[in-house]
Amino acid sequence: MGLPDGSDQGTHQTQALLSAAQEMELQRRDYHVERPLLNQEQLEDLGHWGPVAKTHQWRTWFRCSRARAHSLLLQHVPVLGWLPRYPVREWLLGDLLSGLSVAIMQLPQGLAYALLAGLPPMFGLYSSFYPVFIYFLFGTSRHISVGTFAVMSVMVGGVTESLTADKAFVQGLNATEDDARVQVAYTLSFLVGLFQVGLGLVHFGFVVTYLSEPLVRSYTTAASVQVLVSQLKYVFGISLNSHSGPLSVIYTVLEVCAKLPETVPGTVVTAIVAGVALVLVKLLNEKLHRRLPLPIPGELLTLIGATGISYGVKLNDRFKVDVVGNITTGLIPPVAPKTELFATLVGNAFAIAVVGFAIAISLGKIFALRHGYRVDSNQELVALGLSNLIGGFFQCFPVSCSMSRSLVQESTGGNTQVAGAVSSLFILLIIVKLGELFRDLPKAVLAAVIIVNLKGMMKQFSDICSLWKANRVDLLIWLVTFVATILLNLDIGLAVSIVFSLLLVVVRMQLPHYSVLGQVPDTDIYRDVAEYSGAKEVPGVKVFRSSATMYFANAELYSDSLKEKCGVDVDRLITQKKKRIKKQEMKLKRMKKAKKSQKQDASSKISSVSVNVNTNLEDVKNNDVEGSEAKVHQGEELQDVVASNQEDAKAPTMTSLKSLGLPQPGFHSLILDLSALSFVDTVCIKSLKNIFRDFREIEVEVYIAACYSPVVTQLEAGNFFDESITKQHVFASVHDAVTFALSHRKSVPKSPVLATKL
Repeated sequence: MGLPDGSDQGTHQTQALLSAAQEMELQRRDYHVERPLLNQEQLEDLGHWGPVAKTHQWRTWFRCSRARAHSLLLQHVPVLGWLPRYPVREWLLGDLLSGLSVAIMQLPQGLAYALLAGLPPMFGLYSSFYPVFIYFLFGTSRHISVGTFAVMSVMVGGVTESLTADKAFVQGLNATEDDARVQVAYTLSFLVGLFQVGLGLVHFGFVVTYLSEPLVRSYTTAASVQVLVSQLKYVFGISLNSHSGPLSVIYTVLEVCAKLPETVPGTVVTAIVAGVALVLVKLLNEKLHRRLPLPIPGELLTLIGATGISYGVKLNDRFKVDVVGNITTGLIPPVAPKTELFATLVGNAFAIAVVGFAIAISLGKIFALRHGYRVDSNQELVALGLSNLIGGFFQCFPVSCSMSRSLVQESTGGNTQVAGAVSSLFILLIIVKLGELFRDLPKAVLAAVIIVNLKGMMKQFSDICSLWKANRVDLLIWLVTFVATILLNLDIGLAVSIVFSLLLVVVRMQLPHYSVLGQVPDTDIYRDVAEYSGAKEVPGVKVFRSSATMYFANAELYSDSLKEKCGVDVDRLITQKKKRIKKQEMKLKRMKKAKKSQKQDASSKISSVSVNVNTNLEDVKNNDVEGSEAKVHQGEELQDVVASNQEDAKAPTMTSLKSLGLPQPGFHSLILDLSALSFVDTVCIKSLKNIFRDFREIEVEVYIAACYSPVVTQLEAGNFFDESITKQHVFASVHDAVTFALSHRKSVPKSPVLATKL
């Protein structure tokens, strides 16, 4: 039995050595491909190219069948698709614990963010119940926590405070200031939902692609600064005037500084104690998160403790600490939005709709990638829109997705939106029975909850350092977005940020990287000779590439950069060539006139010679041969001169650079690497035609390489190809074009005597 074991061991070692040797051989092995040189015509024949059949998506919209109806139902009400297949044993416990954890956070944040929106705290609880349950039915993300969010609340607060600061506006609504703010808030929620549902139904979810990550992160950072500033009045216990519009943050900070002597000490102490307690609990959760089944509910414990202390010590009466006040319990009946406010709120509603969707879809995609499922951006728009639209009837203010609660929902074992449904039911219990218990809760504690929860967004200031090292264009977007949002307020700041970001895209498309390519030795790979010292230009061939597609905005720059990189002043050379050809033609005209006069003189002399010959026949007969032969010979010479003059007149005008005495380019072929082109427009096609024309004028043949089939199709549709430019000038790769150019160099025609004379 020992021998076979030894032989097996030896066999394994031999196989290991062989596999190692094979691997080394594979690493050393050259990459050989043998194929014919292919231009576009040959490639289409070889690959059996044919136009792609167009699919008319709109036709499927009008099909009516049972399968189509079932598909639409599952698409727009996703809960019907995943809930029947919900694995109860595996996921239910995790969703229950996650929903309870989120609800414990949702309660204090709902109360605090309602205060941030300028509304009574109870409306924060309404906004934590209705929209969450609606998203459970229509949402596609399994992990985000929908509800009140600081950025959305501060945007709503800016609208409510700016409008209700006008006494005439409040009187027009025939309500108190608090009631007017509530009416503005739920009408705004209705409009936000209307925008989001409408955009989702027309598949406008791609709009979020124009909100880059640096823009969103900078915007939320600036919004967190505005949130912090808005809470200073609750921390110091002072009353401030309402500021809205551009520079409102600056005015608020200046007013806070001016009113610091009016600070209520009890309020400051309450806020500091609550803030320190919250920070300590969060630090404890971070250190013990692996050992704890659930995070310690710091916000809930702080709220309960602060409410108990406030009730027992009478903070409001003894230390002038402002408290929440009376909280009504129970659900309220639905009300219709105020249609007379639509025109006033439509601009703000659109801005809030876009920001809310951008935040929700950004977080949703992060969790989807992490857990391996897909989020439908259009359905997310519809789901979030319905949450705000229906919530508006129940006096909710606009909501979105909370970053902190979403992280808690994921980390505590949440797998689906069942966790969201559980949290909304817990909030319903608070609304119906327990809400009145928090009437003695100090507002300073809610302000501390808001400020401490801004820690995650304040950490985004570190983006400045990372973007400085990674991408300074993104850093510029970050800084412009931050400054614009701080100075111009959230709505105008968002518009400025998007416009600036899009302008940067246009500028970067207009200023791509242009390069001359050289061949990496012994390969068919071509790289920028400025970056790769080993890449050498092919003698007689220039290969030019742009890093961006060529279209109307950068077509002229493309042509200018091409001529500059080639090292030839093409326009000047063409101008000199035309001047010299014109000069040559003028000389030919003058020569023709001179030769005409010579011809007339010669013809007259010939006639006189012929007369002399006829009259001197007698001399010939009289053996006077010498004189007559001399005269005849003279006549023949004159005829030869006339014939030679006619031949010179018919000689063609030479137009080659060498014959004209002009310098020739150091290359005979130009190859345009168009692999970066994703589309072409009419300006691009005209520019390419001009490049072919101009370089052919200076005796350089132009070829196109690595052009994708859709672009070739667009070139064909734009009448780019004709008798002088055919698909035989388009090659499958740069190396194909280089090989063809080297083997088909045009020979320069020899200059005749006339051209050398000129």
